Amino acid sequence: MRTGIIAEKIGMTQIFTEDGTQVPVTVLKVDNCTVIGVRTNEKHGYQALQLGAKDAKAQSLTKPMREFFAKAKMDPKVHLREFRVNDETVLPVGQKLSVDMFSAGQTIDVTGTSIGKGFAGAMKRHNFGGLRASHGVSISHRSHGSTGNRQDPGKVFKNKKMAGHMGVRRVTKLNLKVHQVDTERGLIFVKGSVPGARGSIVYVRDAIKSPAKNVK
Repeated sequence: MRTGIIAEKIGMTQIFTEDGTQVPVTVLKVDNCTVIGVRTNEKHGYQALQLGAKDAKAQSLTKPMREFFAKAKMDPKVHLREFRVNDETVLPVGQKLSVDMFSAGQTIDVTGTSIGKGFAGAMKRHNFGGLRASHGVSISHRSHGSTGNRQDPGKVFKNKKMAGHMGVRRVTKLNLKVHQVDTERGLIFVKGSVPGARGSIVYVRDAIKSPAKNVK
């Protein structure tokens, strides 16, 4: 298990193959991703690499963070993230990571924060079917219907699917395919969509699950 990488979601576009097939892709940019620290089993109880991405101005950081980077003898970074690794894949502090660690056709997992939708109803938030369009239903066609029971148990259970705040949650999409890698510009073209808005930070790593087999 090797480390992942911190990237910025630029947006979506389309790429045409040689046979004219249109492929929708999401463009991810890696900006100066560097190993900031190493976590070891002996000292911290787990094995991981701490990565930093996108250079930051020292005056924009808090005093504890400035001291943290000064102690590590590294330039300040805006984004920090830890990735679990094996003993064989530990990298030295100061090692820079680039997009060439991924290749076209590889399957990856991408983690990001979903776009906020505000307060949403049950139909939009949980894909409910809604109530009937006629036969006694009035005004409440998009409501979620009954939420509890009668006297026994006489309550609404926790985690009941109801209307509420939608989005702004940590989401991981598994087994996405890398369509193309641009080493010169530090871009990764991922087939399909990935969680997050334009300009948001995502975390890319090797797929932890094998792609689902086609069931005939």
